[in-house]
Amino acid sequence: MKIATWNINGIKARHDVLVEWLKQAEPDIVCLQEIKSVDEAFPGSELEALGYNVATHGQKGFNGVALLSRLPFDEVNRGLAGDDADEQARFIEGVFSVDGQVLRVVSLYLPNGNPTNDPRKFDYKLAWMDRLQAWATDRLTLEEPLVLAGDYNVIPQAEDCWDPAVWEGDALFRSETRSRFEALKNLGFTEALRSANGDSGIYTFWDYQAGAWPKNHGIRIDHLLLSPEAAMHYGGCAVDKYVRDWEKPSDHVPVWIDYQLAS
Repeated sequence: MKIATWNINGIKARHDVLVEWLKQAEPDIVCLQEIKSVDEAFPGSELEALGYNVATHGQKGFNGVALLSRLPFDEVNRGLAGDDADEQARFIEGVFSVDGQVLRVVSLYLPNGNPTNDPRKFDYKLAWMDRLQAWATDRLTLEEPLVLAGDYNVIPQAEDCWDPAVWEGDALFRSETRSRFEALKNLGFTEALRSANGDSGIYTFWDYQAGAWPKNHGIRIDHLLLSPEAAMHYGGCAVDKYVRDWEKPSDHVPVWIDYQLAS
């Protein structure tokens, strides 16, 4: 089974690209970020025609996350716990039945946090990460397969960006951000791509500006974290980099894991 994550940077602008990738890649569960659409305007019926069940947590003009699944949803939970005043649509959890057990998959869109001298931005990012840590700590007590997938807006290590000096001081690369990402992993999560490939120069995002794509000036900020129970089904991870070369692409590309079912 293939579980993927992709920040599509707007469902309206990227609808055709998404449909083409779904037809080619045939993922089973897809975590989308930055759909930039209210729930009512999301083209769910068109995706359902491709065989997907659709759940969204949308927001007008920005943010917004979604789950597409060939499996039926047993449960859908929207919004990250811990701050009732937070109205930003950045978190959706789907619960599925797989091989006679529960599988939980989260699509998350972590705040960017820039500029760092604006507490409404950077402090919000750090507080959101602290809430995610608390939520994950609680979910792990269930001892069920759990996949936290999405655009984390975190560059974990120097090898995850084309030039660390360029990103020094950026919210994505600040020590406060990176240490929280490490603390999340240290709860017992396996970082899917790095567990299979330690090479530098593996990126998931290339800015539209300054020729970043043809120069390969990228960063790796899209991640899949696997709970111990999910890691037992892990069969590899890949980045569909070729999609960035399509017409009207997102600035991110899909990342997916092979989730192996019982034989």
